[in-house]
Amino acid sequence: MTAADWKLDRGFIGSSGEVRWSVLGAPEAPPVVLVHGTPFSSYVWRAPARALAARFRVYVWDLPGYGASEMRPGQRVDLDSQSRVLTELLDHWGLGPGGPAPAVVAHDFGGAVALRAHLLHRAAYSRLALVDPVALAPWGSPTYRLLAEHGDVFRQLPGELHEALVHRYISSCSHPGLRPDIHARLVAPWLTEAGRDAFYRQIEQNDQRFTDDIQGRYGELDLPVLVCWGAEDTWIPVDRGRELAAMVPGAGLRIIEGAGHLVQEDAPAELTGALLEFLGSRDGG
Repeated sequence: MTAADWKLDRGFIGSSGEVRWSVLGAPEAPPVVLVHGTPFSSYVWRAPARALAARFRVYVWDLPGYGASEMRPGQRVDLDSQSRVLTELLDHWGLGPGGPAPAVVAHDFGGAVALRAHLLHRAAYSRLALVDPVALAPWGSPTYRLLAEHGDVFRQLPGELHEALVHRYISSCSHPGLRPDIHARLVAPWLTEAGRDAFYRQIEQNDQRFTDDIQGRYGELDLPVLVCWGAEDTWIPVDRGRELAAMVPGAGLRIIEGAGHLVQEDAPAELTGALLEFLGSRDGG
């Protein structure tokens, strides 16, 4: 897949609606599952996914309420619902109990999704890489909290003001700045009628209690863990990465200079190199 033709060609009906997904790499290769965050989609994983597919069987998917997956009124898209969908997908793919345990690589709130699936829903992983994850309280920028508290008000914004808000919000995820074509691709899902409602819905439903449930259990993680962080992340400061790595027994920490929160776009080569080293090592270090 190239950036221009990134498409998810398969579907799965889970507990939160239809999930669009795809897979790259040889069927016999070790499995790797990539989990995106908000307000993004699997599109942000396209460069690492193609590189990893030379050595791994790489599963990519859009979480319910995001990208090409189903968006609908009343849909449950909170962090626990997403973690249940991840667990359902792993079973659908034959990964985990009864099959090979995958490595999981998760970004932003995908980190909380992956952690909840493993710690609360018994999803089995061979190893776990967390990239600028939502994992430690408190989280949520002042803007994010304002949107969460007043979603009904922001839904009434005229179309051009909603579009300007989404453009500005997404632009702040990058330190050097996003290429115009990439920026447009990341913004586009939220500018449709369904996407506009979905944008505020996913913010309204995400609550710190979903990480409070598990934050005290990170010391129980008994698998190789790597924490990657953009040194210039303004959404979640890099000190959170150091704190998280210190909480997980034996966790590695890789700080990527010059990258903001969306490391996949700011430093794809450096991130992919760190992931290849981690996924290919015997001890996960």
